[in-house]
Amino acid sequence: MQSDGAETTAPHLKRSLKLWHLIAYGIVIIQPTAPMGIYGVVSNVARGHVVSTILIAMVAMLFTAVSYGRMARVYPSAGSAYTYVGRGINPVAGYIVGWSMLMDYLLNPIVCAIWCSAAARNVLPSIPYASWAVAFVLLFTLLNLRGVKASGHFNGVLAIGMSLVVVIFFAYAIRYLAFIARPVGGEWLTPFYNPSTFSPSLLFRGTSIAVLTYIGFDGISTMSEEVENPRRNIMLATVLTCLIVGILSAIEVYVAQLAWPYHGPFAEAFVDTAYVHVARRIGGSFLFQLLNATLLIANMGSGITAQFGAARLLYGMGRGNALPQRFFGALSPKTAIPRNNVLLVGAVTLLGVFLLTYQRGAELLNFGAFIAFMGVNAAALIHYRFRSKEKVLLPLAIPLAGLLISAFIWLNLGHNAQILGSIWIVLGLALYWARRRTRSGAAAEELMDPMES
Repeated sequence: MQSDGAETTAPHLKRSLKLWHLIAYGIVIIQPTAPMGIYGVVSNVARGHVVSTILIAMVAMLFTAVSYGRMARVYPSAGSAYTYVGRGINPVAGYIVGWSMLMDYLLNPIVCAIWCSAAARNVLPSIPYASWAVAFVLLFTLLNLRGVKASGHFNGVLAIGMSLVVVIFFAYAIRYLAFIARPVGGEWLTPFYNPSTFSPSLLFRGTSIAVLTYIGFDGISTMSEEVENPRRNIMLATVLTCLIVGILSAIEVYVAQLAWPYHGPFAEAFVDTAYVHVARRIGGSFLFQLLNATLLIANMGSGITAQFGAARLLYGMGRGNALPQRFFGALSPKTAIPRNNVLLVGAVTLLGVFLLTYQRGAELLNFGAFIAFMGVNAAALIHYRFRSKEKVLLPLAIPLAGLLISAFIWLNLGHNAQILGSIWIVLGLALYWARRRTRSGAAAEELMDPMES
């Protein structure tokens, strides 16, 4: 007879990740250069108050990060806003969150392709935007059809490379500010508050876009099964990642605003890549080309990965019969890749790069993200305030603050984003009820007496 120590157990993931591993992983997901892509857009919308928008967005994300960390305790093996809201509140609410996340998955490669096309034109302006846009969408699609996607190792190396570029940028910026720009007195504070251009409504509209800086922090919760002491470390890592990224991002845009004070909006021709033009002023052609190439490679990697993620999500929905299985749940017999979905997402991306601007795409992406943030805060509030007996700090105040701040920022999104996002939600609900009725009808037919049919 075998001793108890010889009992076999089911295979499971090894809990080997420490707190610093999670923080590093979170920074890799978000990227150290996160605010650089949206800098020009936010500056134009908020009239130069980019630092303030980054910091306000950080406050909202810190409350939401606590809610994500707490819900990861409740559902440690399924780190997903869809799961948290579906099980914690209501399946329909969970579906709305999941449908909103699908919109984000589809928008992410569009936003990346738009930015890549603008960055490529900085190098070869003679080639029109349309040609670059088609080229990048085809590149994303062809690589995903071949099964080529960015690996975690590549992303880690890229994050280290981007961090080095940020350090080089800061070195040039300090030299420029000390010997050329030489801000004095109140000029050091104008990036936070400039009375001649300040507008509360525009500040919060800019904040609704600046939140894009933090998108991806929730990915930390998916590591719950591999972490030492997940009940403590998931929440702590999520909060610390948002804090570190927020402070770093605020410094990055602060020095940029000191080097290029706001005297009016950036020109439409280079608003999407405004930060690399600031780099040209600070460090000349070398820094311009270095930062432009770094961000171009980073956005290409993000676009390829995002397109593959969208295709995989559609495949999962098709396999689960949430979408027509014959099309969405099919795999290529040769490559075992959801080819139909890759081609569909490629077509949507190609359409999107001509119908959307970078700003509108970013706002739409945040529309879906904030629905998820509001849902997770609400789920955390309901669970820890009314259901769970576990004692946590401020079970009502923290998720309620996250919910209210997220709702306020969500309401300050551009009207076009709100309208288009709402149409997407209505379409999703129509699909949900249509498929539910179809399933109910099929089940009813199965229960009928064969003689009556």
